[in-house]
Amino acid sequence: MRVIIRNDAASACISAARIIAALVKRKPTAVLGLATGGTPVVCYQELIRLHQQESLDFSQVTTFNLDEYLGLPREHSESFYSFMHRHFFDYINIDLSRVNLPDGLAADLPNACDQYEQKIVAAGGIDLQLLGIGSNGHIGFNEPGSSLASRTRVKTLCTETIRDNARFFGSEAAVPKRSITMGVGTILDARSCLLLVTGANKAATIRSAIEGPITSQNTATALQMHPAVTAILDEAAASWLGRRDYYLQSESGMSNPDHWQA
Repeated sequence: MRVIIRNDAASACISAARIIAALVKRKPTAVLGLATGGTPVVCYQELIRLHQQESLDFSQVTTFNLDEYLGLPREHSESFYSFMHRHFFDYINIDLSRVNLPDGLAADLPNACDQYEQKIVAAGGIDLQLLGIGSNGHIGFNEPGSSLASRTRVKTLCTETIRDNARFFGSEAAVPKRSITMGVGTILDARSCLLLVTGANKAATIRSAIEGPITSQNTATALQMHPAVTAILDEAAASWLGRRDYYLQSESGMSNPDHWQA
């Protein structure tokens, strides 16, 4: 795993955006796996800027989002469908027929999950999967205890996740209790993964994810088994890393610090 440490959250998000932009320039038909939450917003803002000011072209890009709340209509302000349009899709030239999110209102949920997996395969697989991390180590909504071979499915949210997301809904009671999420195995099928984490509140979690043992109790640790993962952290998130100096030393020799490598 390559670990990049930036001075602050904005710099980390801009570095992530540049890696995504470089892929889109190199492969205009790229398939991107996208994430929601507070952390990637600045990343999306930089991608919007690159589109509007530097003509970054998303017209042939296909996207698949990691997850969606179960039971929320798309027009709900806190659905991930609304989030993606509000923070990204409405400001770039993406073909909306190429945009894919799990259907949280599907009548046949097992079939909807299977169909989502099949769509990813039909698109040629995900070239780059953008990821955040939950306070309990989850990627997507793969809560502690999830199988590291899991596929897209319905998942019940943990108390910690509900508590963390209550700020978006106004109360814990208003947070949906279940979601549809790509599985850990689905995420690991991506050709590359980009883990973007900021904030001191994630320092202990990211230390376990990057330097701890691989365990289903912290599903982000499964990324250690992937051959092409880049983790981009701000100083606060990186503050508990035991090998922080080594990661900084490794990056100091890079002629292009935003170029991807395993």
